[in-house]
Amino acid sequence: MVDYHTANNQTSTGGVQIYMEQENDWDRDLLLDPAWEKQQRKTFTAWCNSHLRKSGTQIENIEEDFRDGLKLMLLLEVISGERLPKPERGKMRVHKINNVNKALDFIASKGVKLVSIGAEEIVDGNAKMTLGMIWTIILRFAIQDISVDETSAKEGLLLWCQRKTAPYKNVNVQNFHISWKDGLAFNALIHRHRPDLIDYDRLRKDDPVTNLNNAFEVAEKHLDIPKMLDAEDIVGTLRPDEKAIMTYVSCFYHAFSGAQKAETAANRICKVLAVNQENELMMEDYEKLASELLEWIRRTIPWLQNRTQEKTVNDMQAKQEDFRDYRCVHKPPKVQEKCQLEISFNTLQTKLRLSNRPAFMPSEGRMVSDINGAWHTLEGAEKGYEEWILSEIRRLERLEHLAEKFHQKAAIHESWTDGKEAMLTQKDYETSTLSEVKALLRKHEAFESDLAAHQDRVEQIAAIAQELNELDYYDSASVNARCQKICDQWDTLGAFTQSRKESLERTEKQLESIDELYLEYAKRAAPFNNWMEGAMEDLQDMFIVHNIEEIQGLITAHEQFKSTLAEANKEREAIQAIQAEVQKIAQSNGIKLSGANPYTTITPESIDGKWEKAMAMVPLRDNALQDELNKQNSNDTLRAKFATQANTVGAYIQAKMEEIGRISIEMNGTLEDQLTNLKEYQLTIMSYMPEINTLEGYHQLIQEALIFDNQYTSYTMEHLRVGWEQLLTTIARTINEVENQILTRDAKGISQEQLYEYRASFNHFDKKRSGQMVSEDFRALLISTGNSLGDSEFTRIMGIVDPNGSGAVTFQAFIDFMSRETTDTDTADQVIASFKILAADKVCYMDNMYILDIAHCALFPIRASSQQSTASPAWRPTREPTPSPAPWTTCPSPPPYMERVTCRAGKRKRRRKRAGQEESVILCIAKTPENRASVTNWSGGREVPLRVPV
Repeated sequence: MVDYHTANNQTSTGGVQIYMEQENDWDRDLLLDPAWEKQQRKTFTAWCNSHLRKSGTQIENIEEDFRDGLKLMLLLEVISGERLPKPERGKMRVHKINNVNKALDFIASKGVKLVSIGAEEIVDGNAKMTLGMIWTIILRFAIQDISVDETSAKEGLLLWCQRKTAPYKNVNVQNFHISWKDGLAFNALIHRHRPDLIDYDRLRKDDPVTNLNNAFEVAEKHLDIPKMLDAEDIVGTLRPDEKAIMTYVSCFYHAFSGAQKAETAANRICKVLAVNQENELMMEDYEKLASELLEWIRRTIPWLQNRTQEKTVNDMQAKQEDFRDYRCVHKPPKVQEKCQLEISFNTLQTKLRLSNRPAFMPSEGRMVSDINGAWHTLEGAEKGYEEWILSEIRRLERLEHLAEKFHQKAAIHESWTDGKEAMLTQKDYETSTLSEVKALLRKHEAFESDLAAHQDRVEQIAAIAQELNELDYYDSASVNARCQKICDQWDTLGAFTQSRKESLERTEKQLESIDELYLEYAKRAAPFNNWMEGAMEDLQDMFIVHNIEEIQGLITAHEQFKSTLAEANKEREAIQAIQAEVQKIAQSNGIKLSGANPYTTITPESIDGKWEKAMAMVPLRDNALQDELNKQNSNDTLRAKFATQANTVGAYIQAKMEEIGRISIEMNGTLEDQLTNLKEYQLTIMSYMPEINTLEGYHQLIQEALIFDNQYTSYTMEHLRVGWEQLLTTIARTINEVENQILTRDAKGISQEQLYEYRASFNHFDKKRSGQMVSEDFRALLISTGNSLGDSEFTRIMGIVDPNGSGAVTFQAFIDFMSRETTDTDTADQVIASFKILAADKVCYMDNMYILDIAHCALFPIRASSQQSTASPAWRPTREPTPSPAPWTTCPSPPPYMERVTCRAGKRKRRRKRAGQEESVILCIAKTPENRASVTNWSGGREVPLRVPV
């Protein structure tokens, strides 16, 4: 089934996914263009040497020098700063493979999935695989950690290049191939950070070779970036190799990765817009994921509710395998998606609350409760489907056993009845002598005894056919037809037997000669022969048992049967003695026997043959029963193993669930400490996953062994799966709640002591220790904090903390309310601080506007006027200020909603230049009645409003 690693690895999954997508791109491009391969060889070799030189070594041939794995391990130690296992110094192929495997294992330990790259290919000098491996290392250790404005890896590197080269003419970076071909982009990156190294204005777009060589030489000489590409190779290729360019550009990024305060300040001001966009994207992602998950559930439930019966056990086992594949392969990712969906929903709601935005209401039918309801229906369908499959397998096994038994008994009976009708309908007694008629009558009596002995078998055949009909056997029509034929034939035999007997009795008065010995032999041989046939049937009978008690019962019955063999052998010897007596009398009296016994067709030879055959079957039956006993003992051992593991896992899950509930209401350490402890606790829980996998292995063995019950434990695999999923979901939800509390604390400026106080108060009134309280308890909590509330005010507050009207208030909602009551959420001070930072460069570009010469203006706090302007919602002035004809020493008239604005430009004098008059720029920054920042630029007596998002 699931896999819950997403909840455990939220912080690292995104980066791994991005560079793994790059690695998959490599797999699709295994057949490299020769020009690209040449560029990659040179670039990757130079990149490796730039790191290997730190250890005083280098490589010359990238596919040859890494074959023994020694320099590959050294490269990984240099770029990761970690020690790898000690390499093997032997020169045999196995030593090289072991060294390369150590390097590949280290790469895999960093979350990198190496697709189709094995140690044998590297040792064999496979250039494609070697380049692919080096590209994977570059992605992981040089590109993955690049992050610009919440983008990472390739997209982050491209965004960084675009921002750095945006002011330069003839540079338009859209990719990592064509955009770099003329060399201007490389020069622009260097000039942006080190303008003293390059005279960018002297570069020409039509001379790419000169541009590229200039950039490469300057980078190698002044920036310690080795030359990784030849200008001729790039210019001479229609489309330069993207991976080579990315590797080269990543070196520039790391060389220029120093933080810049001005850019950071500008990013802070624009962050609000990004947050809005992020919230919208999260809403869209939630809607998309919810729709896809609900659609998957909608498509899966009908499949689980399908109860189409199959004809054979193999067909039902195929369905069972499909269900097992669904549990192990298809469902776990959906469990992950469901958990991630709840986390995303809670995080989005928290962010919306922190930014004073309305709560997010998903589309109809896509609420978390709707998804939980659909999921509950899905799990119910799963349980019903699994139970149905197991019951169907039992039914079909029973049917196959009964059908085999029916056909076996029917074949024996049909073999016995073959020719009986012809024998019973012949008129041989009409021309027979008295002795012959007497013999025929005795023979008929023996036949009646045989007929009665076969009555049980006919009844068994009919009973089996009836049971097959009741169990809905798929071929019941042919079974019923055969059974009906046997019953009709049996009735006919009974009628013919009665008719012949009456005919022989009418003739008996005329025929009195009879051989008593033959008759005795026939009477005793027929039951004994029938007993042997029945014994052979029992010895060949198939059996299906499900526990030790059933097989012990069969073994006991078999032992009882063997105890009767001595008595049966005496009966056989007695029957043979009768035949011997006949031969003795015939010899002593000179009687010549005319042939076989006239009263029976059972010969002494046939009795001996069947006896030997039955005796040979006894040890075979012993072995079969012993094998089955061993199998049931093994099954019982498997039950005990599963029960031991299940009891351990069940107790573990219960204990961890209780401990998580206790942790969620306690206050131990700071929120960061709690978050760290919870994540460590989560890792501890995830480390228990091998025990779950072990239990799953036992469960699969039990299913394969067709074990349907377990008296050693009350736990089922389904019960434990649900408990494990609930445990993972609970710890992930608890971590998310603490993260949201940290977000709230940092955004609202709440101190750790206040959070402790809030938590203590909340826990005091949370009588059920459920993490939420009813409205009455919440009102008591508010009163305890010093809030005297009327009914209308309390109703208003409940509308804030419980917008959905659920009647329960969570700790997070309580913190949000208290933070709004006790802290200032305006960010105007941050905006003013950002402008102070930006003023250090005298020129700042923000939101398509320039702010010039800000350093000559001093900023002062302003009080909002009681006479507020009603001009527009954007708080713009309603009238133009009066121009100032003299050099400014104070600000012009302020907007009408400002009570006082005090600005100072210093004692600068107006100076004339040939190009025109130089003036100071005055920024008037105030807090509006809505407690937001308003920025106005007064330049030369003109009002120039600035758009500053806060």
